[in-house]
Amino acid sequence: MDQIFAPWRIEWVERDAPEGGADPDCVFCAFEADDADRENRVVARSEHAFVLLNNYPYNPGHVMVIPNRHTGDYTELPEEELLDHARLKQRTLEAFDAAFAPDGVNAGYNLGEGAGGSIGDHLHAHVVPRWEGDTNFMPVIGETKVIVQALEETYDRLHGAFAELDGARTGEGEDRAVRFE
Repeated sequence: MDQIFAPWRIEWVERDAPEGGADPDCVFCAFEADDADRENRVVARSEHAFVLLNNYPYNPGHVMVIPNRHTGDYTELPEEELLDHARLKQRTLEAFDAAFAPDGVNAGYNLGEGAGGSIGDHLHAHVVPRWEGDTNFMPVIGETKVIVQALEETYDRLHGAFAELDGARTGEGEDRAVRFE
């Protein structure tokens, strides 16, 4: 088995639990409650959801659109939260077009343990930009995926694209996510 050492992650592991109604053991609740958006790689926020860069992306720009509500059951989202989450996914697609001009997008959920997701108790939609030919011999032969862009650069490009969308607010500091009403 390959091992990857990431000692800088200990700060996240030992972080203080968030206050309020969030689940103290849920990483997504911690990100929702924290305002260190750039550090946490939260790119955009709406009233009921937020967009988080995936730390282990399939491709540059791989994000998760996550409702604030802690639930693993899609049917538990009230209509207002469901619509807000869907609208933020639309804005994510618009930001992808502006930032990366992908040839396509994969989007979906892993619902329930049998679906294979690593975090099943807090809904999140994966949204992954794709380009023709973005799979090559490395993952097929070498069992290695090459990510061609640093997460920080991806954050900057996507943050800038979100900031240009209708309804975006960015006046809360350069390290804060773009906000949507």
